[in-house]
Amino acid sequence: MSGQESNIVLLPVEDASRREVAALWETLRREAAAAVHRDQALARAMNSAVLMHSSFGHALSHRLAIKLADHDVDRDELLALIYGAYTDKPGLLGAAAADLQAVKDRDPSNTEVLTPFLYFKGFSALQGHRVAHWLWTTGRGHLARHIQSRISEIFSIDIHPAAVMGRGIMLDHGSGLVIGETAVVEDEVSILQNVTLGGTGKDMGDRHPKVRRGALIGAGAKVLGNIEVGIGAKIGAGSVVVAPVAPYTSVVGVPARPVGKPHTALPGITMDQTLSEPEYII
Repeated sequence: MSGQESNIVLLPVEDASRREVAALWETLRREAAAAVHRDQALARAMNSAVLMHSSFGHALSHRLAIKLADHDVDRDELLALIYGAYTDKPGLLGAAAADLQAVKDRDPSNTEVLTPFLYFKGFSALQGHRVAHWLWTTGRGHLARHIQSRISEIFSIDIHPAAVMGRGIMLDHGSGLVIGETAVVEDEVSILQNVTLGGTGKDMGDRHPKVRRGALIGAGAKVLGNIEVGIGAKIGAGSVVVAPVAPYTSVVGVPARPVGKPHTALPGITMDQTLSEPEYII
């Protein structure tokens, strides 16, 4: 080992996640302050959403509680619940920071973290789901279902609380998205609107798709059954996928079939939505 290599220090995952959250929080505060500087009419909104809070966890808890509160579970109850989840499982905040950064990096209509934090329902719905999943795994199923229901009502995004979602996920637009109970969506996946990760009938048990790292699923696609969408796979808009998709492979059609040659990038990150056959796009 060279002297240069011996000086490399690998941070523990927890420390790296904390640094990631802290850096994003500073960026979020800076962007909120700049928004107020440009337009004083936003002062109250930016103070309430970002600048009055002491941490990213406080701000995100407050934002979600306002959006998801109703007459059954009010804002203060939700605020305590959500912040309790972040205290019990700090990795939820690291995942939220990765999700927010993913939107900034991948969405060409957005160049900051403030806009998706405030306004993008895909981001908000995913963070609400993370809290519902925490509730589900700690045996509080009815409250998890309540959060799921509120997310569906407010954002038109329905994710079962048992579904497993990785980090750095972008739910672009999000409207009409349905993800079933035994689905798994790994890190750095991007999913567009009106996608279904569903079952094929009334089968019990493990019956929903497993979407591997860096996959991209186009608008309106239906992925049905306990099948695997391989790492770096790409699914075209409107496709119906009922068979496994090989890694780094693009599929399109009803039923979906492979098209063109395999690629090597992760389209969930690059957002390359073209397919090898020019008549098909995602």
